[in-house]
Parts: sequence; structure tokens; C-alpha cells
Amino acid sequence: MRLPLSYVVRNLWTRKLTTLLTAGGMALVVFVFAAVLMLEAGLRQTLVDTGSFDNAVVIRRSAQTEVQSGIDRAQAGVIESQPEVTLGAGGARMLSKEVVVLVNLYKRDAENKPANVLVRGVEPQGLALRPQLHIVAGRLFRPGASEIVVGRSVAERFRGAGLGERLYFGLRDWSVVGVFDAGHSGFDSEIWGDADQLMQAFRRPVYSSVVLKLADPARFGELKARLESDPRLTVEAKREIEFYSEQSALLANFIRYLGLSLSVIFSVGAVLGAMITMYASVATRTAEIGTLRALGFRRGSILAAFLLEAAALGITGGAAGLFAASFMQLLTISTMNWQSFSELAFSFTLTGAIVAKSLAFALAMGFLGGFLPAARAARIDIVDALRAA
Repeated sequence: MRLPLSYVVRNLWTRKLTTLLTAGGMALVVFVFAAVLMLEAGLRQTLVDTGSFDNAVVIRRSAQTEVQSGIDRAQAGVIESQPEVTLGAGGARMLSKEVVVLVNLYKRDAENKPANVLVRGVEPQGLALRPQLHIVAGRLFRPGASEIVVGRSVAERFRGAGLGERLYFGLRDWSVVGVFDAGHSGFDSEIWGDADQLMQAFRRPVYSSVVLKLADPARFGELKARLESDPRLTVEAKREIEFYSEQSALLANFIRYLGLSLSVIFSVGAVLGAMITMYASVATRTAEIGTLRALGFRRGSILAAFLLEAAALGITGGAAGLFAASFMQLLTISTMNWQSFSELAFSFTLTGAIVAKSLAFALAMGFLGGFLPAARAARIDIVDALRAA
């Protein structure tokens, strides 16, 4: 015979305090576990969403970031002439030769606390290549003028970066004439201006990268092979989405490994707590177990009932931890991108995969904590149990 599910629920309800404390411990562990995965997912999504599958980025060979890259005007001209580049309205090529530099700005909420911010100089087609970017306040900068537009995150966090304010870098003042929203992508943490003006201000004779829109994304391999084998060029080409995904790899992997290590350490305490709770339950219900065995319930039924109790503790704690972690999506945090050494703002992101992993982790903690006590309950001798009563 099998024990009914109501028996398991009734036992958990009878021991409300211990059930609550044990499930609470598991909830804290699952909260940490889920928050770490959400942090990693948010970082990766922010940078992956920065790129487009239809766009390609060309940088100097072996350069890891645009800041480290350099492409002279002659090489940029060769890249611009490639047949894979989309032709826009009026025959203009959908391509932007860009310069990327780092500047030091001070945060609004901290006294004299500086951070690196990425400044991107773009050509007129640069905005059209990034359809996720929209001006939400003010206007776009004018080519040839010392004007800039800033990402929403930059405008909120840094002094002098608000609409109508002025920033000083590159030995000149820059007027903030617009604020843009880039759909929570990495561009939200950048400042944009005219490429020629920024090259003059920073005395840079070369571009950092060339971004182009592919007429046929399936022909990217042909473009890549031609550019990288051309003896006039020392460049490499990547899909934009792949390029920005690589930018997140170092920091995302660090967050994942550190967070999961902490989760494993904390989970040991949660498993021990569940084990102690279940052992105490077995000890106080010895006579009850003996009675169940005398009524004809097999050892397997007793084992299954106690394992189900432990699993219920794990799932309850997991659900509570996930519920608490879901509110982390309301937060936006910033950190330094270890690839570009610039500040990057991103949010926690909860996905279906994270929900499944967190609940599986909670269930595993419940089973690990409940297996030995359940096995002990199943091995109790009927006569000894009834005698103990």
C-alpha cells in the first residue's frame, strides 16, 4: 500500500515552525543561486542585444576591443568598397567608420568618484545601423560640431551628462544636446559624437572600427575570408552579435564561477538543516512508523513518504527564493567591463531556464537532506517501534 499525499502535507503542517525554518534556509540559498544566474544573464543579454546579426564589425587583427584597435583611412576605404555592404537610400553605403576612446567622468551620487565611460565617434550612418537606439530627449548631434548625445544610463549617473549640460574631455567642451535609449543594450552606457570631431580632439589619425550592414547575412563568410586574406589589410571581421558576446565572456564567467561556488557552500548548510529536521521527524514519529508498518505499509512506502516530505521542503524553499529573486529585476547596477575597461550598466534578468535550474537545485537539496533520514525510517523494525511507544 502507498501512503496518501495528504499524510505528507499533514505532517509538514503539524511541524509548522521547523518546516518554515528549513524551507527558509533553502529559500536563501536559492535566492543567491538565482540572483547569480540572473546577474550573468543580464550582463550577457545587455551586450548581446548591443549587436545585430545583420551587422559586421571590422577591427585590427588580434585586438580584443575597439579601444585597442586601429584602422587607417586607406584600409577603411578598402573595407567600404566591399560588395557585401548594403546600399541605402541614394546609393549611400550602410557603413560607419568609428573611433572609440575612454574618458574619465565623475558620478553624481559619489564625491569625486571617477569611472571610465566609452565615447564613440560615429558617421551619419551609425545611427541607422543600430535601430534599437532612439533619441528620447533633445536632438541628435550635428556633424562638424562639438556636440554629443549620451545614453540614458550615462545621463542619470554622471555629472555634466544631463541634457543641456556640458562635459570637458579631449581638450574641449562638449554640449549634451540629446539623450538616447538603446533598449537596455550596452550603448546605453556610451556617449556618441561626430567621428571627425572626436578624432581631431583626441589627436587620433586612425579609426577604431568599421561597422557595416550586410546586404546578405549569409555571405558574411565570404566577406570575412576576403578581408582577412587581403595583403593590404591587417584586420579581422566578426558578426556584431558575436563581437559583443565575446565582450561579456570574461566578467560573466567570473560572476558565474564565484556565485555558484558560494551557492554550493551555502547549500551544504541548507542540506544539513533539512537532514536535521527530517531526523528529528523520524525520531518523534517512531511509534507512528511502527503502526504504519503493522497496518501493512511497506518499507518502500515509508521511504517514499519521507523523501516526498524532503522534496516538498525543497520546492517550497525554492519557490520562495525565486519569488524574492524576481524583484531583483527592478534594479540596475553598474560595473566595469573587464574587456573594454569602461563602466557598463545592466539589470538582473530572469529567464525560464533560470527558473528551471533554481527549482531543480532546490529539489536536489531536499532529496540530499532527506535521503538518509528517509532510509532510517524505512529500516525501523516494527516490534522495536511499537515497543518504543
